Amino acid sequence: MMKTVLLFLYLLAIVLANVITASNDPVLWGKLIIPAGSFLIGATFILRDLVQNAIGRAYTYIAIGAAMLLSAVTSYLLGDTLWITAASALSFLCSETADTEIYSRLRLPMALRVLYSGVVGGVLDSALFVVIGLSPIGAGFLPWNLVGYAIAGQIVVKIAMQCAGALVVQLVPRTRRTA
Repeated sequence: MMKTVLLFLYLLAIVLANVITASNDPVLWGKLIIPAGSFLIGATFILRDLVQNAIGRAYTYIAIGAAMLLSAVTSYLLGDTLWITAASALSFLCSETADTEIYSRLRLPMALRVLYSGVVGGVLDSALFVVIGLSPIGAGFLPWNLVGYAIAGQIVVKIAMQCAGALVVQLVPRTRRTA
């Protein structure tokens, strides 16, 4: 039952991140540009770690594939350009794979595995999505002089989410935790 709930929450967070990003203007924090859905994208890395604990690494890749497909379909249905949809799918696949592999290989307490794997995943996701999807290379929504601010804004939020997630994992009473 818990496996199903975690998988559902993981998939739901991905869909909601797309919907929230598509229906809200980016948050401006100083010069940083933060898509509203970035807060949930940060949470997906934590949820993916919990899914991996529940179903194992091999089945996690099936979940990642399903989530990537769901993300691409959601993006398309929300009217995103082909560049945005492709950037979303590619950045998702790369960042979730990196998160999975780092989380699997670290021999550290779970909270640190969540933190380190999620930070790497979040940085990859942010850089790939902004450059492929939003920069002049892709859809051209952002000029080159704003690309760095958009990447940095997402990274700040995703790292904050990873820190919060790692703290929660650290504070939750120890139960059966496997990789």
